[in-house]
Amino acid sequence: MTVASTVAVVLVAIGWWLHHDVYRQSAQIAEDQAQAPLLALADQLRQGVTPSPRSAVPYEVVATGRSTPVASGGGMDAFPPGSRHVLPEPPTAARPIDDDDAGFSYVSYELRVPERNDAVRSFELGGRTYPVLTTDIWAGELTREQRAALDLSPDATMRVYVVVLPHTAEAITTNIDLLLLRAALAGLLLISAVTYFTVRIALRPVEAIRTATASVTAGDPRERVTVPATGHEITALATTINTTLQRLDEAAAQQRRFVADAAHELRSPLTTLLTSLEVALAYPERTDWPAAVGTAARQTRRLQNLAEDLLLLARLDAHTPTADSGSFDLAALAHRLVEQGVPPDRPVTLTAHTTAPAYVHGSPGDHERLLRNLIDNAARHATSRIRITVRNQVAHVELSVHDDGPGIPAEESERVFERFVRLDEARTRGRGGTGLGLPIARELAHRHRGSLVLVPSDLGACFHLRIPRAPIPNRRPEAGTVRRDSPDIGWAAGRSDPGSPVR
Repeated sequence: MTVASTVAVVLVAIGWWLHHDVYRQSAQIAEDQAQAPLLALADQLRQGVTPSPRSAVPYEVVATGRSTPVASGGGMDAFPPGSRHVLPEPPTAARPIDDDDAGFSYVSYELRVPERNDAVRSFELGGRTYPVLTTDIWAGELTREQRAALDLSPDATMRVYVVVLPHTAEAITTNIDLLLLRAALAGLLLISAVTYFTVRIALRPVEAIRTATASVTAGDPRERVTVPATGHEITALATTINTTLQRLDEAAAQQRRFVADAAHELRSPLTTLLTSLEVALAYPERTDWPAAVGTAARQTRRLQNLAEDLLLLARLDAHTPTADSGSFDLAALAHRLVEQGVPPDRPVTLTAHTTAPAYVHGSPGDHERLLRNLIDNAARHATSRIRITVRNQVAHVELSVHDDGPGIPAEESERVFERFVRLDEARTRGRGGTGLGLPIARELAHRHRGSLVLVPSDLGACFHLRIPRAPIPNRRPEAGTVRRDSPDIGWAAGRSDPGSPVR
């Protein structure tokens, strides 16, 4: 539709230009052809002969000192005889045009032919404007007999008017208009049809891509569209759609793995809890009730931690905005967590090394959860010590958590941040890890426009956090202040005793 409209506008513009150009050229040809009658009339008058009123072109001859025309014809004689001449004298601004071939001068300009004032309304030329050609003849050039034949005084001047009729130009233009109209309609239909079928053929690969994309179902997300070997935008579109489908497939597979892993993680403590309770109820007299209650409490705490982690991941995936938007001292928060220490069942030494306050934007609760997850992960694998370092850079604050454990292979540096990934399955599950601590830590870092990566280390594992730096406030708040009602606090929510001494 757009192509047809554009073609129609172009054809109308071309037709308009051709119409006016043909009319202009036809009118010019008619004016050139009117020079011959003008020359013939002038020759007759110079011989003292009155021109015949029967003429192919309208003409009129007027003379000074006379109110009636000397001669007229071709339609100009429609006025009553002896009333007045129709055409006025040529304007003084008109300049003669020399015709070297004919040997005389003439004037060309446009003139309005007046209408008749009597009751007869058959004067066809009246009331319209026409191009006219005029030439002057001095009566002194004629003999006495010739002047007498024309009823002229010796000092009179005759002016010959020849009206250039536009009938031929109008007829030619009308024929051209009809021809252009037919040609434009035929061309418009032809171009529209060619454009339609060309677009249909060109869009066949797009339709095939659309059909293939619509056929991709959740049951078989591995289907892909066929990439045409055209080498243009259609190929790029098919490649992009396949890339998008691949990402959706990977996201769906990751979601399925996440659901399966979450179900497995929830089922394991529930099975243990249910088994211990059923055994205790089946043999109450032989049950060590303190041990059974302790097992139930550990499994319940494990379920609580897993539920908290899953809820936090859900909030992070939904990009829920953080409630706190101020700044706080990350170095003070690190020292406070060192003072709280690690759980008693992990005999490692925890130290913090800072040189100055390190202020960052964001939620203190989120940062505490992030740092606790890193400390918790390091405490599960450290041999004897964990070192926390906080440094100020030009625009960022860098924090690293380094343990002296067995370390993580370089090829696993990104996989450790995947959900429910445990590089040591049996040991990690036995020591209480959910497989969500590091993924949560990275999501929290991204939430505050930071990054969390595993950097190479000669001994143990070293996690490096980089957070945008905030200006030091005029009034320093209480160092490392964290809301105690924050649901994102790790050990303070029951994972360990906040008052445990540093080991």
